[in-house]
Amino acid sequence: MSRVRAGPAEREARPPALLACEEAAAGGSHALIGERGITHGGRHSDVMRGPMPAPIDLYYWPTPNGRKISIALHEMALPYTLHLVNIGKGDQFEPDFLAISPNNRMPAIVDPEGPDGRPISIFESGAILQYLARKTGLFYGETERERVEVEQWLMWQMGGVGPMAGQAHHFLKYAPSMDPPADLPYAKDRYRNEVGRLYGVLDRRLEDRDFVAGFYSIADMAIWPWARGWQGQEQDIDDFPNMKAWLARVGDRRATAEGHALAEEVRSDAAGDRGAQSVLFGQRHARRA
Repeated sequence: MSRVRAGPAEREARPPALLACEEAAAGGSHALIGERGITHGGRHSDVMRGPMPAPIDLYYWPTPNGRKISIALHEMALPYTLHLVNIGKGDQFEPDFLAISPNNRMPAIVDPEGPDGRPISIFESGAILQYLARKTGLFYGETERERVEVEQWLMWQMGGVGPMAGQAHHFLKYAPSMDPPADLPYAKDRYRNEVGRLYGVLDRRLEDRDFVAGFYSIADMAIWPWARGWQGQEQDIDDFPNMKAWLARVGDRRATAEGHALAEEVRSDAAGDRGAQSVLFGQRHARRA
């Protein structure tokens, strides 16, 4: 499979946690990630006991959805090769990328060591998170009851927080800056209020637990990159004290912070970029190859 037009950003990344595991393995011991180790169903477990896996191809741009996967790869200490998909320039419409992600959306991955040892490509961030959690046995719980807890909050993010916060960002920030401006009070109120309702649900969920499923999981990885954008969604974080504490708690995790920072330097503001607006907001459509 040929590569997406990605320029100098095609590079192999080895999360610091993976390097620690490799060093420990060289010394005949097993490493744990971070100060507390990797959480496996709410408990600690050794990682990378066998041969190091082949790098996963990550097709990515630094957005909340993309960061879900970079965070997961760092938390799970999985090596990966980064391929930037510049969504403001239209890379997501390239035939090579559409072969991996037919919905012309990133993130996507190609795992050369997929089921039965054969390569597999996966699109949709929720599906990728579930796949990586099953592959590693991490951040997904150890019992069916725990997995149900993780899955329902992962789906809550996929069907609620992501789409609603995305619309809030669009109508509050981007639409008024378009040519001609589309400043729509109803849409702004609608999505601002719905995001506030969803954050109220999250805040109540976190009243008696540190993480949404009780232990740090792929559900937290999915929600956190969107929820940390509360200012752009015009929310008052002091209305959600439990969520505020959770945002800090998750952000203090070294691997999460490293995954979130991936390729931050290439991100630009589409609010002032007419060309990016044309691509991002539905004025250009995928062509048949």
